[in-house]
Amino acid sequence: MAAPNVRSSSSFSRNISVVSSPQIPGLKSGPNGTAFISTGIRDLDRILGGGYPLGSLVMVMEDPEAPHHMDLLRTFMSQGLVNNQPLLYASPSKDPKGFLGTLPHPASSKEDKSTAPDPDQGESLRIAWQYRKYLESQKNSIDDYSNDFDMRKPLERQFLSGRPIDCVSLLDTSDLSVAQDHCSTFLSKFSRSSSNIASIGRIAIQSFSSPLCEYSDKESDMLSFIRLLKSMLMVSNAVAIVTFPPSLLSPSSSKRLQHMADTLLSIKAIPDGDKELEKLLTGYKDINGFLNIHKVARINTQVPVILEAKTFSMSLKKRRFLALECLNQAPVDGSSGTSYGTSGSCSSKSGALDF
Repeated sequence: MAAPNVRSSSSFSRNISVVSSPQIPGLKSGPNGTAFISTGIRDLDRILGGGYPLGSLVMVMEDPEAPHHMDLLRTFMSQGLVNNQPLLYASPSKDPKGFLGTLPHPASSKEDKSTAPDPDQGESLRIAWQYRKYLESQKNSIDDYSNDFDMRKPLERQFLSGRPIDCVSLLDTSDLSVAQDHCSTFLSKFSRSSSNIASIGRIAIQSFSSPLCEYSDKESDMLSFIRLLKSMLMVSNAVAIVTFPPSLLSPSSSKRLQHMADTLLSIKAIPDGDKELEKLLTGYKDINGFLNIHKVARINTQVPVILEAKTFSMSLKKRRFLALECLNQAPVDGSSGTSYGTSGSCSSKSGALDF
């Protein structure tokens, strides 16, 4: 008797290639046959459950008073270039290639100067040394996937010269046909035609609805472009991150853009000289802004991710490395309510949650 046919996918899942053991740098396998690429920020990778899933659209709502969405773009682009992943970058500037000079460089790992302990110093010291070596080896394995980037040091020329980078200016185009053609040509190179992933693409679009663009008053065209981009991503081994200022769009168009995002983030500026907020926030002077997570991508599953927190402070550790910390949910003074003191980084888990 012939074996019954087994459906490999359903209408509730995308045709994501199952990656049991990634063979290319910068790729990590996850649950439900999902493959992730790093966001370029270690803390954000951990919060999102691994990073950005292949085939997903990431939308970032800008704050006009906080340019921190640029940091999300910079680290995303640098992470891809470090792993030799092709990049398409579009922005409302005359010379988008100039932005590549602002990309951060990965922090160099310190040389291991530790030596084996003297056998005469005891068994406990030897075990402690071996445990430290184990932790260092685990950290090195993470470095293959995600890096810490020095936001004050520009990316070295070796990561830019000869790399597959396509830069597009959105400034003088009256419509989005040029950007659409570039995206279509770019994503055609990463078609998900087999279970083997040969290469990964990254698309970064800055200030998509900027008033500097001639098409900024054609909201229907912008919605159509994002809808088409998402449909192309769904069958591609690529990820696109698009930032846009929602305050410059009509409320209905802004909501529709947010709805189309697989992962939805927003940036908020921290008020200068807010004495009340300074009393509530631990490390207020070191915080640059807030990152809000409104939606986490659900690829090949109907089970969403439960976040332990949705709002995170953004700061520069040692004034160089971008870090995220969640806000405490328990009050500090014993009263009812929510405290705003910062604590360690938060993780995520699966469960039922409406975003």
